[in-house]
Amino acid sequence: MLKRIKVADVRVGMFIEKFCGSWMDHPFWKTRFLLSSERDLQRIRGSAVSELWIDTARGLDVAEGVGQSEAEVAAQTDAMLDAIANPSSETKGSLTEELEQAARLCARSKEAIVSMFNEARMGQAVEIAGARELVEEISESVARHPDALISLARLKTSDEYTYMHSVAVCALMIGLARQLDLPEAQVREAGLAGLLHDIGKMAMPPEVLNKPGKLTDAEFALMREHPAAGHAMLVGKEVSDGVLDVCLHHHEKYDGSGYPQRLQGSDISLLARMGAVCDVYDAITSNRPYKNGWDPAESIRRMAEWQGHFDPLVFQAFVKSVGIYPVGSLVRLQSGRLGVVLEQSEKSLLTPKVKVFFSARSKTPLPVEVVDLAKRGVSDKIVARENPEDWNFPYLAELWSGLPARKGSYFD
Repeated sequence: MLKRIKVADVRVGMFIEKFCGSWMDHPFWKTRFLLSSERDLQRIRGSAVSELWIDTARGLDVAEGVGQSEAEVAAQTDAMLDAIANPSSETKGSLTEELEQAARLCARSKEAIVSMFNEARMGQAVEIAGARELVEEISESVARHPDALISLARLKTSDEYTYMHSVAVCALMIGLARQLDLPEAQVREAGLAGLLHDIGKMAMPPEVLNKPGKLTDAEFALMREHPAAGHAMLVGKEVSDGVLDVCLHHHEKYDGSGYPQRLQGSDISLLARMGAVCDVYDAITSNRPYKNGWDPAESIRRMAEWQGHFDPLVFQAFVKSVGIYPVGSLVRLQSGRLGVVLEQSEKSLLTPKVKVFFSARSKTPLPVEVVDLAKRGVSDKIVARENPEDWNFPYLAELWSGLPARKGSYFD
């Protein structure tokens, strides 16, 4: 039986099934293992993980009444997601048209961020005026159709992660700020904060930053210094206190278990609480040298399970901005068909447009068809999220984006 428990309740002899948090929150190569040493127990307690799952059939159990069963967590998560199923009411343009513009913008953005971050690495002043111009372009794209740029930026290759992650978080911050109905000036501030939040990584040794594998404990501790390093780079520059705060505090957690200052609740600024959600979402949905990104819909569900990680109200607004089944999610319909999510519905986040292409029952391709689950008379519905790695579909991204398959990045 699987149970979710607090890190404080973990004991040697328990079987760790998975951690509640991204793989960047802990120093372990494996997430499923028998906890057999006091040293590993202390490593878990010293990590940024506050909860984890144990398998009581393969290791020690907790005391009666401690922890939550898999069924209890699933019911709690379903109820929370169902409660926020109504989307925002903003009018969107054509996703297909915006995807083409967004692809060109991603290419320009990558070039600009590479130049900006390289200047920071060499100790030169960050060109804030250029960063603001880039935020304006990204803001305009998100206003035309929020799903396009955000979804495309997720398709970055692992070697361009550091740069395109900044673009993605910028777009996510802008979308979230508008969902929270912040003034437009603060929307731009949120976007600039997203663009610059990880600039401190340029102070990290390249061999650690670009390591094609899990970091050692010492390297892990070193990478935790990047928020303070980025804050120091931007102090005295033409950025607001809000931007500085996001740079320093985007790894803080709502329950006080984050870093660098273990801030809690409202002691964390609104922009930093927003940055925490956007940063994690793009990180866990992106491919890394040592880890493939999680499916977008699975990522939303896992994040919803991480109690204490995010401000609940900010997270709920974030889900409304990207969807319960974000664009590009692989889903199974009640009819047994598999498809990728194309676009959110104006009626409910539970009924997006889906491009179906495969039969899960017969394991054979189907004629490609776009099904609008919100359309009157359509009885099919989403019954499960699917892991793309279980199916090994080639060019899954091209199915929803409509862009031609490429061996390298979309943004070259």
